[in-house]
Amino acid sequence: MMSGESMFGSASELARAIRWRELSPVEVLDEFAARIEQRNASLNAFVFLDLDQARERALAAERAVVEGAPLGPLHGVPTAIKDLFDFKPGWPATFGGIPALRDFVLNDYGGWAERMEDAGAIILGKTNSPVMGFRGTCDNPLFGPSRNPFDTTRNSGGSSGGSAAAVADGLVPFAEGTDAGGSARIPASWCGVYGFIQSFGRVPVLPSRPNAFAGINPFIFKGVISRTVEDAALALSALTGPHPRDPLSFPFPDEDLLGAVRGSVRGWRIGYSPDFGGFPVEPVVSEVVAQAAHALEDAGARVEEVAFRLPRDQRELSDLLFRLLMPASVETIEVLKGMGVDLLGDHRDQLPPQLLRWLEQGYRLTALDVSRDQQLRTEVFDAIEEVFVDHDLLITPTLACLAVKNADDGNTVGPSIVNGVPVDELLGWCLTYPVNFTGHPAASVPAGLAAGDLPVGVQIIGRRHADQGVLSASAVLERVRPWRHSYRLPAERPLA
Repeated sequence: MMSGESMFGSASELARAIRWRELSPVEVLDEFAARIEQRNASLNAFVFLDLDQARERALAAERAVVEGAPLGPLHGVPTAIKDLFDFKPGWPATFGGIPALRDFVLNDYGGWAERMEDAGAIILGKTNSPVMGFRGTCDNPLFGPSRNPFDTTRNSGGSSGGSAAAVADGLVPFAEGTDAGGSARIPASWCGVYGFIQSFGRVPVLPSRPNAFAGINPFIFKGVISRTVEDAALALSALTGPHPRDPLSFPFPDEDLLGAVRGSVRGWRIGYSPDFGGFPVEPVVSEVVAQAAHALEDAGARVEEVAFRLPRDQRELSDLLFRLLMPASVETIEVLKGMGVDLLGDHRDQLPPQLLRWLEQGYRLTALDVSRDQQLRTEVFDAIEEVFVDHDLLITPTLACLAVKNADDGNTVGPSIVNGVPVDELLGWCLTYPVNFTGHPAASVPAGLAAGDLPVGVQIIGRRHADQGVLSASAVLERVRPWRHSYRLPAERPLA
């Protein structure tokens, strides 16, 4: 029998216990299923469960252990995929809680789900996200908002908000976090968990049809949300490698990603930008992030504030991100229309007004518009690359504000003003999306609590293809400023 403490154990610990026959996959599944039944209603993290299929897989996993069969690195460990652009045959795909897609099924495998099952993990179900992932909060008209385990009146963040809430509350040890503008890192920050995105190209983005090249505008990542850095490295090891259906996935040299977790930052030169070169940030957030950034000095790093400036105002750059997303968003609308679901015609009222406004602009984009946007994106890339001429890492806040209160209309948004400065309510308060212009590896690391018991995240950005550096620095921060104790707050919260 697993204890309450072990429910907040890591995927790595569970995998070892199963491999050493200290726990059975069936026992593990039953305990997590019971916890989901008890706690998910207060969070709205999972929006679909298939525990019957999960139990079949757990029974098969147990037989494999008993028979001495080869075991994958995540053999028997529960996890979850996101109800957005990842799929599993026979499971519903609502694309972020669109009511017209309540019973829509795509009999295809997404790359994250496929590789997790290949590694032996057991997928329990799908987690909540906003409509088409088009915001940094998690809410939609079909399922409603996901609630933050640290304060259930507040939002979990998005778009991978259901995944982050589930991980923070011990419903699964790790889960999928896709990221096209910060969707793994944003909810990780608000829910006090670890959100990691790898260098673009390391992990395939599937399904890749009808457009196999859609994942570059902006760079889209299939990342990991976990409670420990080691778990992210373990999952990343299972996800890494080219896929024949994804021309944008590439071989990476053999690397010891798990070994990076035991690495050092001694002698590293780390740049710290308290505003990522131009974002307004709430003082309560800045204070916690600064403490976390300078804590790396205790591990032998040299941390210095850099005179980094974004090439354009943050409002112009958030608009750029939305324009870059439009071709793929319009394509999704048209593909669904071809399959008999006309969202802009028959179900227009089910799409948030902010998304409708951007879709209208998306249908009007010209080739010249697209070219100019790629030039602007290049300016951001050059500015960030300039930091890495003299620095091994760049550290910033993950977000500009603390978790916002949930709305009751299915349309929760972030603040429109931070420190007196107007920002886009969908994403302008997120210091994450510039990385999606550039393809650098990045992570949101729990930095501490503010305003009582609300988590704050610090963003660590690495050189392109230097994923190990981000993992090493994250793990060092986990050692010098451990956060595992913070999960007592979700664990002890009263259940409605």
